Amino acid sequence: MAPDHAAVVELPGPVALAATLWPLAHGTGDPTIRFTADGVWRATRLRSGAATLCLRQLEADRIAVDAWGPGAGEAIETAGELAGALDRPDDLVPRHPALEDAVRRNPGLRLPRSRRLLEALLPAILEQKVTGVEARRAYRALIHRHGERAPGPPGLWLQPAAATLAGLPSYAWHPLGVERRRAEVIRAAARLAPRIEAAETPVVADLVLRSVAGIGPWTSAEVRRVALGDPDAISVGDFHVPSLVAWALAGEARADDARMLELLEPYRGQRGRVQRLLEASGIRLPRFGPRMAPRNIATL
Repeated sequence: MAPDHAAVVELPGPVALAATLWPLAHGTGDPTIRFTADGVWRATRLRSGAATLCLRQLEADRIAVDAWGPGAGEAIETAGELAGALDRPDDLVPRHPALEDAVRRNPGLRLPRSRRLLEALLPAILEQKVTGVEARRAYRALIHRHGERAPGPPGLWLQPAAATLAGLPSYAWHPLGVERRRAEVIRAAARLAPRIEAAETPVVADLVLRSVAGIGPWTSAEVRRVALGDPDAISVGDFHVPSLVAWALAGEARADDARMLELLEPYRGQRGRVQRLLEASGIRLPRFGPRMAPRNIATL
C-alpha cells in the first residue's frame, strides 16, 4: 500500500534506530509497534489523527519514513525527534569503566521523544507493582478489546482513545487482568488527557502526572524518558534498577533507591541515560532465588 506521506530524514549524528525505539515497545507482542527486517512500524494517535509509520535506517545518520492515515503528515514532521534527533548523548561524561564500556558497546543509542504522554502512561500504570508478564498480558487485552485497528499496513492496533479509557466501567477491567486500583488511576489520567498531553517539558510533565493520585516518581520517570526524552528520568521505586546500577557501578548485588541515587549523583542531569545504557548493555544481576510468579487477576 502506497504511503500517504514519505520523507528522508537527516539526523544530526549516528542513530541506532531499533535500539533507540525499543523502549517504546512493551513486550515482543505489543500490538502498537513491530520490529521487522523492513524497519520499525509504529501506530500512534497524533493531534491531527491516527497514523501508522515505518522508519527504516538508510545510513547511520539518515532514515526513510513512510506514513499512513489522517495523522501521516504530522508523523513525518515528528519522526526525527522520535528517532532521537533532539537528544544529546554527548552530554553524558562517563566516569566509570562500566559506563565507558556501555557507551562503547551502544553507539548511536539515543533517547526517543514521542511527545505522546498518554500513550507512554497507559503501559506504565499497568506495570505498577505487578510482574512484566501480567502487565504485558493486560496491555494486549486492553488494546484488543477496546482499541482499534491502525491505518495502513501492517495490521497494527491503536491504544484505546482517552475518552474510551475514561468511560470504561469498573466491571470492564477485571476480565482484562486489571484490579480496581490501577483501573482507577488509568481512568483519572484519561480524564486529564488534555493537560497531560499539553506538557512540553519534563518539569511540567512531572507536576501534571504526579497530580494524579496513584502516579508517583517511578511512573512519571517511565513516561518522561520516552515521551519527552528526559535524560535525567531515573526510575526511583523500580524493583530491579537500583541493584542493576549498584552492580554495574559498585559491584554490589543488592541496593535500594537511596544507594542508587548516591551512586548516580555524579551523573545528575543524565541519570536516566545511565539507566538506559546499563539496561541496553545486557548486564545480568546475580540471582538469589526464584522470581515472583505472575498471577492472572482475571481468574481471581
